[in-house]
Amino acid sequence: MVVFPPCKINLGLQVLSRRPDGYHEIVTFFYQVPWTDVLEALPSNEISFSQTGQRIPGNPADNICVKAYHLLATEYALPPVQMHLHKILPVGAGLGSGSSDGAHTLRVLSRLFNLQLTDKKLMEYAALLGSDCSFFIQDQPMLGTGRGELLTPLPLRLSGFYCVIVKPPVHVSTAMAYQGISPRVPEVPLEEVLTRPIRYWKDELKNDFEASVFQRHPEIQSIKEAMYLRGAVYASMSGSGSAVFGIFEEEIPWENSITDAVSWAGWL
Repeated sequence: MVVFPPCKINLGLQVLSRRPDGYHEIVTFFYQVPWTDVLEALPSNEISFSQTGQRIPGNPADNICVKAYHLLATEYALPPVQMHLHKILPVGAGLGSGSSDGAHTLRVLSRLFNLQLTDKKLMEYAALLGSDCSFFIQDQPMLGTGRGELLTPLPLRLSGFYCVIVKPPVHVSTAMAYQGISPRVPEVPLEEVLTRPIRYWKDELKNDFEASVFQRHPEIQSIKEAMYLRGAVYASMSGSGSAVFGIFEEEIPWENSITDAVSWAGWL
């Protein structure tokens, strides 16, 4: 069985407070983008995992797809599987690609072995894998609160808009990004900003990570500025970076001017 785990972009990201458990209380809006990895899972005589495409750092045995398998195997008598991940999405980009791979492993295993897990149950398992994994269980835009795992559907759709994503060859440490944040409750809630026409988002829809990340990595800020120069109605860094996306009202030709940058363009 083959599935295509997509990535996400964050439309706004507000860091509200630091929690007693060491995490931060955030609010953000997750939106799926049809830029995908390719994941195949087949019944096998023994469990195995292989990977091609974009290199994933670390031990393959610790890959989130393998963790997802073992998470379900603790409660269900899962047969062994052979899993292969062709990694197209960049890692460490703020696009949630690893979270999507993990969530879609849960989904494909439930279908492959007829576990009949509800979305609610799959989201509970996904939350154990990572803060934004639950978002990828349901194929719809969601407002994320808490650590990002508490999800509420909002009737916002960007169909008919063209999107460009550029991930420069820069690694942004999420821990470093949080160190540069001064948590605060905004005057205007993010969900209220999202109800306004997209032409207002440039001045009102903010990613709180941008200020500190741009200070350390001005090349990321330059990509955002280039998006607006090319006519984007809205542009932002996604998550804690380093990918930047631009939303356009029409298709534009886009050529990378950044060596080793990874990019994607398409209709939402």
